[in-house]
Amino acid sequence: MLKNPSGVLLITPESLEAMLVNAPHNARKLFGAVDYIVIDEIHSFLGADRGIQLRSILARLKPFNTSQALVVGLSATIGDYAQAKNMTGDEANTKVLLDKSAKEIDVRLRYYASDGAELPVDLLKNLYSETKDHKVLIFPNSRSRCEEVAVKLKKLSDRVKGHPYYFSHHSSIHKELREYIETFAKTNVRYPFAIACTSTLELGIDIGSVDMVVQIDSVQSISSLVQRLGRSGRREGEKSRLLFYATKPWSLLQTLACLDLFEEGYIESLRQVSKPYDILLHQTLAYVKQFSECSFKKLWENVRDNHAFADISENELKHIVDWLLKTNMLEQINGQLIIGVDGEYIVNSKDFYTVFKTEPAYKILHKEKAIGEMPFSQQLAIDENILLAARIWKIIDIDRKATKISVVPASDGRKPVFSGDAGVVHSKIRERMLEVLFEKSQPGGMDDETSEALRQLRKEFSGFTIECLDDDRPVLYKDNEVKLYAFQSTLVNRTLAFFFRKLDLDFSYDDSDTSFTFRELSQDLKSIFQLSVGLFANLRVHIANDLSANPSLITFSKWGEYLPINFQVELLISKYYDFENALAFLQRVNLVRIRL
Repeated sequence: MLKNPSGVLLITPESLEAMLVNAPHNARKLFGAVDYIVIDEIHSFLGADRGIQLRSILARLKPFNTSQALVVGLSATIGDYAQAKNMTGDEANTKVLLDKSAKEIDVRLRYYASDGAELPVDLLKNLYSETKDHKVLIFPNSRSRCEEVAVKLKKLSDRVKGHPYYFSHHSSIHKELREYIETFAKTNVRYPFAIACTSTLELGIDIGSVDMVVQIDSVQSISSLVQRLGRSGRREGEKSRLLFYATKPWSLLQTLACLDLFEEGYIESLRQVSKPYDILLHQTLAYVKQFSECSFKKLWENVRDNHAFADISENELKHIVDWLLKTNMLEQINGQLIIGVDGEYIVNSKDFYTVFKTEPAYKILHKEKAIGEMPFSQQLAIDENILLAARIWKIIDIDRKATKISVVPASDGRKPVFSGDAGVVHSKIRERMLEVLFEKSQPGGMDDETSEALRQLRKEFSGFTIECLDDDRPVLYKDNEVKLYAFQSTLVNRTLAFFFRKLDLDFSYDDSDTSFTFRELSQDLKSIFQLSVGLFANLRVHIANDLSANPSLITFSKWGEYLPINFQVELLISKYYDFENALAFLQRVNLVRIRL
């Protein structure tokens, strides 16, 4: 291919990164005459570190490309077309082509109350009954829940001599097993099957059309809902069929809010970071590695012309380069920047090519064949049984030095615990949850039990008089506790919690119902909100103090921990918190109180 580049190349941003830093001469040959660059599922890159990296890579490829390649983005779920156009690096000359054809959908909702860690048996029995004769994707929102669903459905099927085609599909399953499942789903025309999966089967991968999509507890975004719904009913004349299961009242409420917004055609826009200092640091190392050596002037010229960093100043880049020199990530010899002693270890690692974090994990093997991975954070022991790849395994050996675990089939076990499954919920969804909670109409698609669950939740709030959905928020006084229902986005709630901690308040916070429960308050909430607003004057000092006391705050960003602390502060402000909307909430909120 390098001798005579032609045809279509399927490639990831990480593979492009590896080629640019390790073999830029090959990148020049391979991409010199590229006519089109197609970004599939472009929405998945918007507002994400991986998207910033891809934009930067496209800018770095541009000098190699003599044919001025056209960038084409494909997506079924874009909420802000300006963000998508910005991905191309030529927003002014980018056109948006819309397919406005509507797809008929069939949505049903079921409610099975659960306070425990496991799904209710009745839910699983109903799920089995609904899906046993169909080709189905099941989205349970987490990898551990995927394993629970796949294993338990297969057990139910075995008892009645049903079909054996139950799978789990997520990032901790070995690639070969995932590919087998994808091929089976795409080529199988005879047998029903059920795949319990995460977003690994929400995006991109072609497995053909399925009969039905199942969602267990609410999706975190409208975008995900659209993607998942689009997996069914792909054939001409077919409906998209979606079966929702909720296990908690607030999950049901969020589901109803998401469906409402979906029917209105709303898709949330994603937060764009204008100064992604963490990705800039990563790309600075990548530039220096790619060039072997370069002056600061050459580095700045490349960063300046890179549309991913359009808002970065020369002085900001200089500060980051000086820090990299100070920490031995870079060295400077005769005016030329090169990778430093500590930087060599980082840029020569295969982990360098990614801007997302991967949790250290054991490889799980059965007869030396890879099954998947389990995180180090999970305490595992010999003779313990675990669920993975839709099967139950018994651990027979743990080689901690080689990070390998050997297993054999078993009959019962516990689901694994993985990190990183929680999502960020947009403010529009939370606002619609409040609206659904206080309206009188009954949504369609619900059976009697589901309707009753919604009725009971509405009854709990029937004592509140909410006149303005934008500003009024319920506050419940009971004994020595005060409970505020903020109905704000995950980022705003996280920011409010930051302020309340700074005020040394005794409180707990639950993002699932957007509530803050305060204990033994010595002053009213309005006074607390005023004190919170006062903290804005020294906001960066407060965040810097938090970082000094708890450096792990920045670990949400893979490359942020390598930044100097003042840039870490800015990163937290722009990516982790939402101070602008938190301030607006504190200043405008009208508290509607009742006492029990």
